Amino acid sequence: MGRPRTTSDEAILQAAARAIGRHGPQGLTLAAVAQEAGLSPATLVQRFGSKRGLLLALADHSAEIVPAPFLRAREAHDSPLAALHAALAELSEGVSTPEELANSLAFLQLDLTDPEFRARAAEHARRTRAEIAGLLADAVAAGELAGRVDPGRLARAVQIAYNGVLILWALTGDGPLEAAMRDALDETLRPHLAG
Repeated sequence: MGRPRTTSDEAILQAAARAIGRHGPQGLTLAAVAQEAGLSPATLVQRFGSKRGLLLALADHSAEIVPAPFLRAREAHDSPLAALHAALAELSEGVSTPEELANSLAFLQLDLTDPEFRARAAEHARRTRAEIAGLLADAVAAGELAGRVDPGRLARAVQIAYNGVLILWALTGDGPLEAAMRDALDETLRPHLAG
């Protein structure tokens, strides 16, 4: 019988995400992740096989946990639009500097050039859009958005605004990211508000 795991895979994947924020996927090493997680590189090899295996596990995990910030936001806010603001703010919490965003965008290069990563990134995007659409549908039902709103189409616009503001904020450095995110979301939703 093997030794019990003292560090969960989820904790390791969170450590890997933090390490990517500092080093980018190209500069990432198993040693850097191991140090961040408080483990040995050999433990990471045992669990994930290789750096690629670890990065694929991180991509899978990222898609699996998409609903979590939306669920937390729904529980914390009676208003679906307030919940949407909160969920998108939480999604961007891992980015505090333009350098961290650059390192995350380097992962996007991997997503765009490697079919295995692309499939996982596409699933992440689909799940994110579905969660946004669910909150927008709730906002229509709650009378916050006009009844003519198509939640699926508006969710696409919100997702584009979210991703776009991340890049613009990193380029311009205009104020805190959370404020930039709120302004972009408000601008996107304004034509669709009820009344």
